[in-house]
Amino acid sequence: MPWKQNYTFTDEIGLSDDEVRWPDGRRCCLAVNVDLSLASGPAGLTVADLRGDRAMFGLREGLEQLLAALARFEIKATFAVPGAMARLLGGTLGELAAEGHEIAAHGLKQEDVSDLERADEKARMDLTTEILADVLGRRPEGWYSLPRQSDPFAVGTISPNTMDLLVEAGYRYMGNGLSDDIPHYWVTDFEARRAILALPYFYHFDDQFFLLFPAKGSGLEHADTLFGNWRAEFDAQYKRGRYFNMTLHPHAVGWCNRLKLLEDFLGYMADFPDVWNATGGRIADYWLETYPADSHLRLEPSIWQDHPGSLS
Repeated sequence: MPWKQNYTFTDEIGLSDDEVRWPDGRRCCLAVNVDLSLASGPAGLTVADLRGDRAMFGLREGLEQLLAALARFEIKATFAVPGAMARLLGGTLGELAAEGHEIAAHGLKQEDVSDLERADEKARMDLTTEILADVLGRRPEGWYSLPRQSDPFAVGTISPNTMDLLVEAGYRYMGNGLSDDIPHYWVTDFEARRAILALPYFYHFDDQFFLLFPAKGSGLEHADTLFGNWRAEFDAQYKRGRYFNMTLHPHAVGWCNRLKLLEDFLGYMADFPDVWNATGGRIADYWLETYPADSHLRLEPSIWQDHPGSLS
């Protein structure tokens, strides 16, 4: 990311290519996220969202076909689930976990928390953790704030308190960090070196922004562009020995023509040796052990300056 001049958003100096290594000498890391949320707007899940066409297809045929495709290529994924959907999907989540996938938290309703008071956001986070722990028999390790298709910015929304609350709540990682193309530390207190591990996310590898048809009408499907993004980024990250991430939505990619595109790409990656596919939790375990913050968090005040009226 040349625009950073070596810095992440939080003043951490990122690792260079020759410093990055993966388990057992693997060449590159492959992370697949599956977003099971159906929230259509910043208010989060509504009754209409759970009764709409996306829910009917996405949580049935779409999810079934996506899981079959992942199984054919022995891909393990991290499934991001809002607390409000966890009991509805209880049996399915248990089956996913038994098959080696990971279930991570995705907010209470995948709502926009950016304007919430700290106590309100904490209460929602605690409730989400409690619900998922009850459904799964263990608390989730990761937390996601993935974007909704109708968001003005395709990066997800958090509040000024979110990352500190995740640290206090004992989460091991945040699943959609935008500051680097490898796992990195999101620093919430520069002086105290208080930080949480963040895993990369980029919206240009997220299917929902390219596969709008048929929900929005004709002329809005750009599946070939999505495939091109995936392939170009994977090639580059494999060459450098870094990290490739893709985000999938069953209601989007679960259609037959799109599944063909996905399977073609999974087959393409399968021809590359020494790719390490792991869930977010396994990646976090490895990174925290291999690059612990105590010895590998390198902080310097960045050149970034915020200015009144900016959107940063």
